[in-house]
Amino acid sequence: MNSRIALFALTTALTLPGLALARPVTLATRMAAYGGDGAYLAIYLTDAQGAYVRSLWLAGPRSKYHRHLSGWYRATGGDASQINGITGASVGAGKTLEVTVDLADALIDAGYVLHMDAAVEDMRESPDEVTVPLTSAGAGKAVRGRRYVADFSYHF
Repeated sequence: MNSRIALFALTTALTLPGLALARPVTLATRMAAYGGDGAYLAIYLTDAQGAYVRSLWLAGPRSKYHRHLSGWYRATGGDASQINGITGASVGAGKTLEVTVDLADALIDAGYVLHMDAAVEDMRESPDEVTVPLTSAGAGKAVRGRRYVADFSYHF
């Protein structure tokens, strides 16, 4: 029994400081009225050198279409373990997607970049549909997408 209590105390002591250094970030996407099926979207993070860090959200349930999210797919090698627990339905034209993720404070204002790839069946793929630096100054400011996204913003 004492070893369980000691293990719990150690685990808590190691976990709580990490939680205190993270904050919820809401990612808000408003889709354009592009006139097609629901869009598959991959939202992911890269470092200042452009190296993949992690996936934040993937909208679109059928894995056979994930390869059309070409920037994300290339970065992850299509590894499905990158999206466990962070997937949802595709997002229709004119609809919105709002998800909240926890990001470490150390990622903000440190050169990290949010990327969103988009793909719509029978339409063109759009790698880097949205690319925006993860900065305090950029929080709450809408950025236009290239093809399928009307605007994207993030909020702390």
